[in-house]
Amino acid sequence: MRCLDQSPRIVISGTYCTGKTSLSLALSLASGIPTTHAPTMREILPGLFPGTSLKACSYAQLLRLGMERFEKRIHAEAGLSAGFISDGCPLQEWLYGSTRLLTGAYPQENQWTMLWKKLRNYRQFRDFELLLAGFEKMAKTYTLRHYDLFFHLPVEFPFVLDGHRPTSERFRKLSEERLLTCYAELNINPIIVSGTMHERLDHILKHLNRKPLISLDQAIQQAIELKNRNFDKIQLEHST
Repeated sequence: MRCLDQSPRIVISGTYCTGKTSLSLALSLASGIPTTHAPTMREILPGLFPGTSLKACSYAQLLRLGMERFEKRIHAEAGLSAGFISDGCPLQEWLYGSTRLLTGAYPQENQWTMLWKKLRNYRQFRDFELLLAGFEKMAKTYTLRHYDLFFHLPVEFPFVLDGHRPTSERFRKLSEERLLTCYAELNINPIIVSGTMHERLDHILKHLNRKPLISLDQAIQQAIELKNRNFDKIQLEHST
C-alpha cells in the first residue's frame, strides 16, 4: 500500500501516434509530478545492432530491442519511488512485438505474406512466440505491481509515416484493440482521455484533484518545445 502523501504512479497509455509523450510532458509541467520516458527502439538500435535500420531488423532483434527498452524503463522508474508519470508501460513493449506476429513487421505485409513467412521460417517463428510468452508474463506482472492509475489515449490523431517505424495504420488499430483487451483480462480499468491536448490535460488534473502549477496553455507550449528539442530532433538511425 502506498503512502497517502505520495504521488500516484501514473501511466499515459496508448499506441503509436496518440500523443503520449506530449501529454506526459505537459502533465508533468502542470502537476509537478516527474515524468519518465523509456528510450525508443530507434534510439537503442545503434548500440545493439550498429548499421541496421529498424525496418531491416529480424523478429529476434525486435524482441531484443523491446526487452532492452523494458529494462531501461524499470531502471528509470526505480529512481522515482515517490510517484511518477510514465510515457507508456511495459505492456506496450510486449504488445508491439506480439502484434507483429499478426500484421507483420513492415507496412506492406498482409495476411498472405505473413502465412508464407511463417511456413518458410517455422522454427524462427516458433522460437519467437516462446520468447514472447516469457516476455508477456514479465510485462504483465510488472504492470500489475508497479502502477496505480492508467489514463488511456484512444486513436484520434492521424497516423504519421516517418520512414523509420516498421508499422502501419492497421498495426496501430490492432495493437489498440489488443491493449484494451489485455487491460480487461488483468482487471485494469483505464480512464479514457480524449479530445484536444488542453481537454485531456484538464481531465487528468481534475481526476488527480490537482490545481495546475502553471496555465494549461503554458504547460502545453513548453511540452511541445521539450518534445521537439529532446525527442523529435534526435538522429534516430545511423549507417556505417
